Amino acid sequence: MKKLFRFIGLIFKGIWKTITFIRVALLNLIFFVILGAVVVAYQQASGPTETPPSTPSALVLNLSGPIVEQSTYLSPMDSLTGGVLGNEMPKENVLFKVVDTLRYAKDDPNVTGLVLALRDMPETSLTKLRYIAKAINEFKSSGKPVFAVGDFYNQSQYYLASYADKIFLAPDGAVMLKGYSAYSMYFKTLLDKLDVTTHIFRVGTYKSAVEPFMRDDMSAPARQSASRWLGQLWGAYIDDVANNRHIKVDTLTPDMQQFLAQFKAANGNLAELSLKAGLVDQLATRTQIRSELTKKFGSDGVDSYNAVSFYDYQSQVPHRTSIARDRVAVIVASGTIMDGTQPRGTVGGDNLAAQIRDARNDKQVKAVVLRVDSPGGSAFASEVIRNELEALKASGKPVVVSMSSLAASGGYWISMGADKIVAQPTTLTGSIGIFSVITTFEKGLSKLGVSTDGVGTTPFSGIGVTTGLSDGAKQALQMGIEHGYHRFISLVGENRHLSLKQVDSIAQGRVWTGQDALRLGLVDKLGDFDDAVALAAQLAKLKNYQLDWINEPLTPTQQVIQDLLSEAHASLGFNIESWIPAALKPAAKQLKESANILASFNDPQGQYAFCLPCQVE
Repeated sequence: MKKLFRFIGLIFKGIWKTITFIRVALLNLIFFVILGAVVVAYQQASGPTETPPSTPSALVLNLSGPIVEQSTYLSPMDSLTGGVLGNEMPKENVLFKVVDTLRYAKDDPNVTGLVLALRDMPETSLTKLRYIAKAINEFKSSGKPVFAVGDFYNQSQYYLASYADKIFLAPDGAVMLKGYSAYSMYFKTLLDKLDVTTHIFRVGTYKSAVEPFMRDDMSAPARQSASRWLGQLWGAYIDDVANNRHIKVDTLTPDMQQFLAQFKAANGNLAELSLKAGLVDQLATRTQIRSELTKKFGSDGVDSYNAVSFYDYQSQVPHRTSIARDRVAVIVASGTIMDGTQPRGTVGGDNLAAQIRDARNDKQVKAVVLRVDSPGGSAFASEVIRNELEALKASGKPVVVSMSSLAASGGYWISMGADKIVAQPTTLTGSIGIFSVITTFEKGLSKLGVSTDGVGTTPFSGIGVTTGLSDGAKQALQMGIEHGYHRFISLVGENRHLSLKQVDSIAQGRVWTGQDALRLGLVDKLGDFDDAVALAAQLAKLKNYQLDWINEPLTPTQQVIQDLLSEAHASLGFNIESWIPAALKPAAKQLKESANILASFNDPQGQYAFCLPCQVE
């Protein structure tokens, strides 16, 4: 089964590899440059580090790179090639570190204000943005001003900017609000042309993860389900922004005719349109913005205002410790759930089970918060994790699940057994269902003149990628999927105190937002990570405690490499991905994501609890 998924994964990876072929060829040619980059990186990492100015300054929140739940260890080669071919070393921003830094800055007398300069922050889930926005509001409560500066604001950048006291926009800039969408690439016709036979086994009207292999478009039930939760996410976004900017919700949701009329009235000037709509406060050039911020924060003596970069400031924020012996352990499950031991960026069933076991055996750990941000994956690995959580609960230690942006399918499987589940209103969860996809190539081989023949000792002998599946084998596989689905909904019913009929009516692979999940009994409370920690401490009857983040340890060599690369910058000012036309980038991205998803399917029984349509753009 693993080989089948790897094989089809290779088909789609081949398409992506044609796009990146030039990059691979260049890597072979510039190997000596990479070696030079190692030397440069070492020299920079071993040199003196820049320290933030001691004079009162504005903290510039110049986030660059994705916002993640947990840092991902990049291999030395990946990091170096990223540095050589990109503009700088790849960055990841751990959500909790961003929030902790803002909270520390709130009480720091040397930080006189906050400047949101988010031009390099990519699109981010609304759930994560709301947690950062909470910290920005806390910062504002100190009386310190918050400004947002930008040439162009993408949707996520503008969401955080809306919390500022004043928003600056370049005269030739724009605010890009395109709404939320859930699009997938569909491969049925391609597979038919390649004479690939796709065998689908699933339970659930809304279990649309397999639709890309059996259709060329989204089914009506999948469209209906996605329309509901996408509408709820967009409603939450525009409500927050409208409240922050003191404008009507209708201002943010014009239809095409209204937009064109407003655009025409602004003479085709997007910046002017943004100003008239109340999205920004002032159109100003970079020079004008620096002049205004200099008046507020003082001059740096060169040509700008007193400021300290978020990354420089974060490096000198002390780690908050407590003298309390009791601990609330935090375990992060972020990424696709896979069987066995897996690297960071995915949830390895064995890795996570070991971390849970460590928390159970640590006498100082009195409660556990499981932070889940996962679309699911291997049903077997999900059950391995759930079993370990059951053992943890049996030891008398309460378990609280904190759902981040996504805790669907297998992500819900590992969550449902917790003592309490806390989700954000904008969390995507549910997607309770099971499927399996098997591809065989007997048709294509036959056209090429290749046949398979032989003898076997059982009805299952010889069944494989070259021979196809017999009717009996198909029936057996479907029965296995139906058993897996029944087990899934039975476990949900037992843990959530719901009847099988109730669970089945809200399961069938359907995706729900956190606010719907609360109404349906799938979660216990709406709240963020802070609320989940407080609830875990309450269940454990703790008054004084400290958080204990349990992570998969790096080897000493990996840690040295990671520390070195986090400090170094090696660049040729050269980015191969910039060669891809803008119009093709969304398709290229989807191809890469599809290949990565298929490559992560390694369940020993070929059964998956995975939410493909939960990938929101």
